[in-house]
Amino acid sequence: QVQLVDSGGGLVQAGGSLRLSCAASGRTFSTYTMGWFRQAPGQEREFVAAINSRGGSTYYADSVKGRFTISKDSVKRTWYLQMNTLKPEDTAVYYCALQNWPTSSQYDYWGQGTQVTVSS
Repeated sequence: QVQLVDSGGGLVQAGGSLRLSCAASGRTFSTYTMGWFRQAPGQEREFVAAINSRGGSTYYADSVKGRFTISKDSVKRTWYLQMNTLKPEDTAVYYCALQNWPTSSQYDYWGQGTQVTVSS
């Protein structure tokens, strides 16, 4: 099994920055996709960003392009989401998730979530 622990959330003013971290332990995969998702109160969980281990390709939701950057430290088995120019609408619980790509077609492992609150 894989355990994911995400951290780094907090309260920040609009225009500020935060960096989320996701540390993995347990089973390893030769290729994988690591993603970040978020869920605001009363809304469905939505995709934010992802990075693939093969080639390091990155993907972003339109709402965060140019503001958020996903990255990885494979040695530390830690992934990051650098969030700049934060907006109140970015307020949500953020979750990291891991997909055993391409073996699995879905994200099978999830972190516990970290709260991000952006004040106006």
